[in-house]
Amino acid sequence: MFKRGTFIWLALLILALVFNVIFYVYPRGAQRVDIPYSTFRDQVSAGNVVDVTMTGQSVTGSLKESVTWPPQGSNQVSSKDFITQLPPVQDDTLMPLLSQQGVVVTAKGDGGSWVSDLLVNLLPFLFFIGLMVLMFRQSQSGQKTVLGFGQSRARKYAEGAPRITFSDVAGVDEAKRELVEVVDFLRDPKRFHKIGARIPKGVLLVGPPGTGKTLLARAVAGEAGVPFFSISATEFVEMFVGVGASRVRDLFTQAKKSAPAIVFVDEIDAVGRQRGAGLGTVNDEREQTLNQLLVEMDGFEPNEEVIVVAATNRPDVLDPALLRPGRFDRRVTVERPDRKGREAILHIHTQGLSLDPSVDLDVVARSTPGFSGADLANLANEAALFAGRKNKTSVNMADFEEALDKILLGVATVRALGPAERQVVAYHEGGHALVASLLPNSDPLHKVTIVPHGQALGATQQLPIDEKHNYPMGYLLTRIKIALGGRAAEEMAFGEITTGAENDLRQATKLARHMVAHWGMSQEIGLLSFGSDEAQVFLGRDLVEHREYSETTASQIDHATKRIIDDAYAEVTTLIEAHRDTLNSLADALVQEEVLDAAQVNEIMRGGKASHRVKPDSDLDRPEVANPTGH
Repeated sequence: MFKRGTFIWLALLILALVFNVIFYVYPRGAQRVDIPYSTFRDQVSAGNVVDVTMTGQSVTGSLKESVTWPPQGSNQVSSKDFITQLPPVQDDTLMPLLSQQGVVVTAKGDGGSWVSDLLVNLLPFLFFIGLMVLMFRQSQSGQKTVLGFGQSRARKYAEGAPRITFSDVAGVDEAKRELVEVVDFLRDPKRFHKIGARIPKGVLLVGPPGTGKTLLARAVAGEAGVPFFSISATEFVEMFVGVGASRVRDLFTQAKKSAPAIVFVDEIDAVGRQRGAGLGTVNDEREQTLNQLLVEMDGFEPNEEVIVVAATNRPDVLDPALLRPGRFDRRVTVERPDRKGREAILHIHTQGLSLDPSVDLDVVARSTPGFSGADLANLANEAALFAGRKNKTSVNMADFEEALDKILLGVATVRALGPAERQVVAYHEGGHALVASLLPNSDPLHKVTIVPHGQALGATQQLPIDEKHNYPMGYLLTRIKIALGGRAAEEMAFGEITTGAENDLRQATKLARHMVAHWGMSQEIGLLSFGSDEAQVFLGRDLVEHREYSETTASQIDHATKRIIDDAYAEVTTLIEAHRDTLNSLADALVQEEVLDAAQVNEIMRGGKASHRVKPDSDLDRPEVANPTGH
């Protein structure tokens, strides 16, 4: 049987066809008499024809006096308008005759059959009727359509969906502890209501991208076993004014019907920026959306059991009204994981991988300081891809090191370096390795390579023993000296310098400037600290950033920064000069081996010769980058 919508569509189509057939087969206007061609010529000769229109083989026109045809019978037609057909054989005398009698002649191209005219004129009707039927059917079905701008686009994850629990989240133990209360409330709200306790209505997850904020929110819903509504804040705002506020209302209406439930708003800073500093109608729409969100969160009854969880990496630009108690009154910081956290995350993301016994996830975790959970998931996947390309049955440590090289340095290239340039790169990286091995505050050396990766022609890597959160001045000066070791080695070995130290110089300058302007580690500036000179401008805050210090102070900062760099370079030059033979040995070994691990470097530092290294499947080994140079 036909559905109702299909029946309506067919009925409208049939009506349109009937209308067009009647219109084209039986045209409106005066009735024409169909006369033979011979009669038509007789009427022309008699001077009774006023004008004619020739369309293909058809001739229509008007007469001075009406003519009746056929001469006798019951179906006679009498009219001044006539139609006739030209004979198949061309009549060369017709046009001179028409001209002689002063008949007005009009010629038109062959318009085709009535069927083609019907189809051409029917298409607009079909399109219009089809559009109306489509809009009617979809608006009746409740789907998000042209007429449904104000409906929420939140995705609902209910009980049937795969559950994510706290066991699937690692490396953020402090954040999980903060969210346990939310889970307990959703599981047993009466226990809290009985004693008059009020659970936080909103939880704001703050942290860098990729640290697991969305995963944490879904884990809370999974642990509590309640529906989870997820939406990005950018999906609220459209070009039409009022749509965002309508979608907020619809979202909370759905959540209240499913209570207890969790509403998760990702990247809430897209609509939650501080009001009053934006420009244009887009900002007006954003403010209306924010106002509606504030109303919905503040209008909850204590027993409605709907908790709002939002995520952002820019809490500083959020409107204060959004952060006050009663709305997002609990802030949970989701930091990048420490070494133990990274190892736990790696265990989760390698559960489905066939790992070789050589894989030490603790070493991988030490090699990836600053990596987020998303970065580590990508690392594990890249390692598996490298193993798959080589048709291995398991993923070994070399695959992880190769994947880490690709992520931090870029894809290894087959760039052919000439002997002279290869020698320069070897001395440059040898200088980094020599200084890193000689300075007491340096992190342990892991590997030195002159294999090109991306834009870098070589790299020197170090592995920190412990995670550092507070950096002593001596450690910072050591990092500056290691960064300058490559340039000093080049200048000492060849008597000239190259562009390969660009990244090293940038890192050293940045560290030195922070020591002077932020951390109070210079005699010239003393204990003064000035705001970040790299602050970005965001709508919702001041549109113009003002420097906090005078030109005189800026000049002092520049001089103090230069003094730190110059003093460090002088010390590095003296250090390398005292160990010139060791530098030559390191450079020669790099030219021969391309990659030196810590054991080989230590052997050379003791005055020996680097033993030949058994290379893994590739030379792309690399846990952490200390000085990836452009050289």
